[in-house]
Amino acid sequence: MNIVNNLAIYESGKGNQQSIIFVHGFPYDHTMWDNQVDFLKDEFHCVTYDIRGLGKSEAGDGQFTMEMFVDDLFDIIDKLELKHPLLCGLSMGGYISLRAVERDQFKFSGLILCDTKSEADNTEAKLKRASGIKTINNEGLEKFIEATVPATFAKETIEKNKDIFDRTFERAKKENPVGVKGSLLAMLSRTDTTPYLENIKIPTLVISGTVDALTPPEVMRKMAEKISNSEFAVAPRAGHMAPLENPGFVNDMIKGFLKKV
Repeated sequence: MNIVNNLAIYESGKGNQQSIIFVHGFPYDHTMWDNQVDFLKDEFHCVTYDIRGLGKSEAGDGQFTMEMFVDDLFDIIDKLELKHPLLCGLSMGGYISLRAVERDQFKFSGLILCDTKSEADNTEAKLKRASGIKTINNEGLEKFIEATVPATFAKETIEKNKDIFDRTFERAKKENPVGVKGSLLAMLSRTDTTPYLENIKIPTLVISGTVDALTPPEVMRKMAEKISNSEFAVAPRAGHMAPLENPGFVNDMIKGFLKKV
């Protein structure tokens, strides 16, 4: 683990290989990408990190914006001297990735979007995030995690792969409440990147879980259709955490995509 600007960064593979930087979802940490890193590290330079305030990255005052998260991503790329890395983000990591591409798409050689969307929060979603902050303040982080994490997994995963769910759930309960609230603030106030989708020129892969209740396949398909140089795939038996729930499918899709980039 390296520390850059109070962010915990992890590297696997050799630095002279094509780099892939993975941006995790909320309220998780870099370990959600372990299956992909293990699968790709012999042929690629894999970089994961804990988003500010989550995992082992410091939370500070918890006053986060999406622009700060993108600044962090760019700082990591610059400090590690990554040359045109591929960018892969899930959920909140996808929000960060889309905004990063909007700011400077040619910093990257390709884009992978997993279980995410380009639209900013509508009023209902903003109120839900505000309610989440209130829950953490009044009832504690665990209560918020209990209400949040199950919705990110398919019912089949919770019932038949309970160890995966339980492990992820327990890690989420240990997050810093200040950092979790900071992420909620950043997502609540993020901009809409939908108008920029038609301007994306770099190769793009879009992956959705079949039963993703948060960003359903039909929503992600519409997003993919707006990106001219994109592919779209649906991971069977997976919810919002497709890379964890069906790693074999996601790994194969990513590797096949990387061979074309």
